[in-house]
Amino acid sequence: MQRISAGRTGRVLLSIALLACGVTSAPAADDPPLAIARDGFFYVGGKSVTLNGRPYMSGQMYVEFRVPAKQAHLFPIVMVHGGTMSGTNFTGTPDGREGWAQFFVRRGYAVYVVDQPGRGRSAHVAGVYGPTEQVDRQNSQRRYIAQEKYKLWPQAHLHTQWPGSGEPEDPVVQQLVASQLPAIKDFKEQQVLNRDALVALLDRIGPAVLLVHSQAGAFGWPVADARPGLVKAILAIEPNGPPFYGVDFVGAPDYFRQGPLALTYGLTAVPLTYAPPVADASGLAVIQQDKADGPDLVKCWMQKEPARQLPNLRTMPILVLTAEASYHAPYDHCTVKYLRQAGVEPAFIRLADLGIRGNSHVMMLEKNNREIAAVIARWLDQALPSKG
Repeated sequence: MQRISAGRTGRVLLSIALLACGVTSAPAADDPPLAIARDGFFYVGGKSVTLNGRPYMSGQMYVEFRVPAKQAHLFPIVMVHGGTMSGTNFTGTPDGREGWAQFFVRRGYAVYVVDQPGRGRSAHVAGVYGPTEQVDRQNSQRRYIAQEKYKLWPQAHLHTQWPGSGEPEDPVVQQLVASQLPAIKDFKEQQVLNRDALVALLDRIGPAVLLVHSQAGAFGWPVADARPGLVKAILAIEPNGPPFYGVDFVGAPDYFRQGPLALTYGLTAVPLTYAPPVADASGLAVIQQDKADGPDLVKCWMQKEPARQLPNLRTMPILVLTAEASYHAPYDHCTVKYLRQAGVEPAFIRLADLGIRGNSHVMMLEKNNREIAAVIARWLDQALPSKG
């Protein structure tokens, strides 16, 4: 865990770039009323457990949905937030603008937004999930609110898109900090719980697009592996990584320090279907690059050749999207390289290549969040059929 295809992809990038140039972020006052056919919430997953002689439910996931009056797309989008956060990452911004959920509803997608098990409106059951941990406010300052002041990774100084001053007492910062939540300390347990709950969600609603941000990237791969017929596309927005070993950011001059082994199956810490199969994670032989792929990038961990393949992840289009100034900028290419080595062909979009600059890891909350959502929407338009 991190701490504080060629020709076709080129054509897609070009068309996305043309779209992005014409998109601006309008203020919330300019938004017309949403035309909703229905909205609501439900819970999926979960099972009864007994603790100290009393019955409880654990493993359940809260899901809220919005279905547009005119549904133009065959498949809904399931949005899964990252660490320290909740589904509010997608339903608004700290300065009061609409979020990605509303953006995609306006484009004719049904949208499902979740709170991870044990987080937010998905109750935490301490006797089952174990202890929680909560990051302090300074963590957010260093990682995305005011990262340009700390310069812990080479791209941090490029950050310009936070919608406020970035000072600790700024009202926008206060809104973000107020939204942060304690999480289950055991990250592997989080992955198991979210995999199972998201599988239950897909079994209930049917085929869908899976949008995963940050920590949730480690949940998306095993869900797609378990239900390749139901995951119609993966939108991996700076997914948890890089493969195998995390990265600690320590500032100049060396910036990167190798962290612990976190993703034992390469992309996640829970089993994936490899071909040839592996009995457990120890069956994956790995090696680190001798030299990074470019300046200001980490050296990737890869499989030793011949590499085992990930056949179930080859059945759906995959987008990996990375912001210019994020702490993911030094290593998201490693996730892409790992997928390609395993026979998967994701599209890889660096926002800076489209002229979209200055974003941090929480791009869905920043000033140009709509411009980025438009890039994702354009890619989806080309990757999947509409209702016609």
